[in-house]
Amino acid sequence: MSKKPVWVIEKERAKRASAAETVWLFGIHAVRDALLNPAREKLRLVVTKNAADRLADAIPQSGMEPEIVDPRKFDVPIDPESVHQGAALEVKPLSWGSLDEVCSSGAGAPLVVCLDRVTDPHNVGAVLRSAEVFGARAVIAPHRHSAPETGALAKTASGALERQPYLRVQNLSDAMEDLRAMGFVLLGLEGEADITLGEALAEVGDRPVALVLGAEGPGLREKTRDTCDKLVRIPFTGGFGSLNVSNAAAISLYAAITRG
Repeated sequence: MSKKPVWVIEKERAKRASAAETVWLFGIHAVRDALLNPAREKLRLVVTKNAADRLADAIPQSGMEPEIVDPRKFDVPIDPESVHQGAALEVKPLSWGSLDEVCSSGAGAPLVVCLDRVTDPHNVGAVLRSAEVFGARAVIAPHRHSAPETGALAKTASGALERQPYLRVQNLSDAMEDLRAMGFVLLGLEGEADITLGEALAEVGDRPVALVLGAEGPGLREKTRDTCDKLVRIPFTGGFGSLNVSNAAAISLYAAITRG
């Protein structure tokens, strides 16, 4: 019997791990949105009596049988400091489909956000929320060194995690090349860039745009920077010119959606 190549074994192992992965969402808003999402595979709902009353509209529609627990015995595997509001839901991560399916002809404007090693779930959640508000097709991040789907991310996203495609890809630079092949112009946000975002968007016209943002501090990695078509900056006044990545994403999305 021939031995399987190492890469085949690793791929099968990753597939099994992915199949076994579950996420605990918490908080009334995040749990309600997940309960009402038919695409979300739901496994276990743990709620206090008060939370069950607040979710009375969503629980019957979900088909879930809730476990009603005493608020003092809310024993689910989430951070004890989490503001769960008496509601927690175990789910499978969402599957949005391929990069091509979502970005080439998916719903929303021909606009996507690429996040280069942004690991803070609160930042990613806020970016997802802005991406939904401004109608972007997807938020894209590398599978490693990015914020995974978690309860904290879902709570910050305020429901957007259930509606805004969040694609985690094996290699961000490769995904960016694929976006270029689909017709997207790749604009990397860099504080020291020569041209402004507005100037670049004026040159781009009505072509699809991918906004590429890096983590605070290190910014874009060299490979990511080199893969961009243009490096652009958000103009600022005064001596302090650094924006939180989620704020920069919101400003950039607004500029891109209102260009022309």
